[in-house]
Amino acid sequence: MRSIDEIAAVVTGARGDSRLVVGIVGPPGSGKSTTADRLVERLGDEAVLLPMDGYHLPQARLVELGRRDRMGAADTFDVDALVATLTALRFSGGLVLAPGFDREIEEAIPDAIAIAPEKRVLVVEGNYLLHDAQGWERVAPLIDLSFFVAVDHDIRLRRLIERHVRFGKTPDAAAAWATGPDEANARLIDGTAVRADHEIRLG
Repeated sequence: MRSIDEIAAVVTGARGDSRLVVGIVGPPGSGKSTTADRLVERLGDEAVLLPMDGYHLPQARLVELGRRDRMGAADTFDVDALVATLTALRFSGGLVLAPGFDREIEEAIPDAIAIAPEKRVLVVEGNYLLHDAQGWERVAPLIDLSFFVAVDHDIRLRRLIERHVRFGKTPDAAAAWATGPDEANARLIDGTAVRADHEIRLG
C-alpha cells in the first residue's frame, strides 16, 4: 500500500458493530507515527490514536534495571499496562484513560489520553505490537488489523538521526544511538513484519 486513502479504505472495510483496533507497526524512524496520525485524521471523528510511547518504563526504573542505555528495547516498556489498556478498550463500554509521552523529558504522562466510547476505531502505533516474546505475545491477539510500515534503511537512519538531534542530542550522539540501540531494535522489529496483515510503503 502506498497511500493513506488505500489504508483508510481497508480499515473502513473491516469495521463492524464493535470497536476496531488497528495496529501500525514499524522500526524506529520508519514513519509509523506520521502514518498513524494521518490515518486517524483521514478516518475522522470516530477514530483515536494510542501511541505505544506512553508505556515506556520511567527513567528511574530503567536506571534501576540497568536498561537506560538501551531505552526503546522491548523490555523497556510496561507491557502489562498496555495489555490492560487494550483489554479495557475492547471490552469496556466506558471512558478509558491512557498515558501520553513527553519526548522533551522522555517520560510517560499518566492519563494524558482520554478515549471516549464513541471512538469506534482505535489506531495503536508502536514498535513491538507484533513481537512474540517478552510478554508482547499478549498484544497481537487484541489487535484486529495490522499494518507494517517498511522504508529504505538509509532513509530511516537519516530520519532517526535528525529526530534525535531535534530532541537534544549532538549529531555524534544521535548517530551513535541510531546505529546502536535503535538498529538492534530495528532488526528485531523487522522480523515481525511477516505477522502483519498488510505492508505499507509510502516513500
